[in-house]
Amino acid sequence: MTNGDTWRERATRDAVLAGDTGAWRLWFDTHFERLSAYVQWRCGGLRDLADDVLQETWLTAVRRLSAFDPAKGSFFNWLCGIASNTARNAIRTRQRANLRIRPLTPKDDVPSADASNATEKAERVASALTELPDHYEAVLRAKYFDQQTVEQIAKARGESLKAVESLLSRARQAFRDAYEKFNV
Repeated sequence: MTNGDTWRERATRDAVLAGDTGAWRLWFDTHFERLSAYVQWRCGGLRDLADDVLQETWLTAVRRLSAFDPAKGSFFNWLCGIASNTARNAIRTRQRANLRIRPLTPKDDVPSADASNATEKAERVASALTELPDHYEAVLRAKYFDQQTVEQIAKARGESLKAVESLLSRARQAFRDAYEKFNV
């Protein structure tokens, strides 16, 4: 983030904290779609889980806005951190309760085997992402959600190409291991 970006986000945060609803609406509108897409990715495409996580993320952001420090990173990245923790907690709660996440279907419709398999796969993806350390999730997000090249990731992280390639390799392996752990 540039100094100008930091200054703008600090000014927006201060305006929102002072009660400027227009500033909040602009911030919300600017980030909603991208955050929604991130949450969908983070929740393995499970719409009902993603909707809950997205709503809780925004509620948490409103409650904790005074803790947001633009000098430490962008508002969007701060929101992604909240969303990641919210998703992790929601998935673990569902796992502890041994609840299955089901797609939304009319009462008379019986989910097909394909839909059931797709839901189970999505549950495994979401659960596997929950198991990853934050730095693995972040590099996978940069590569597969943000569609960044290895060069872009390396520049953003201040690391060499080889370091990022190695990190991606370890993150992919950790994801595969976690995904297989949740094989139902």
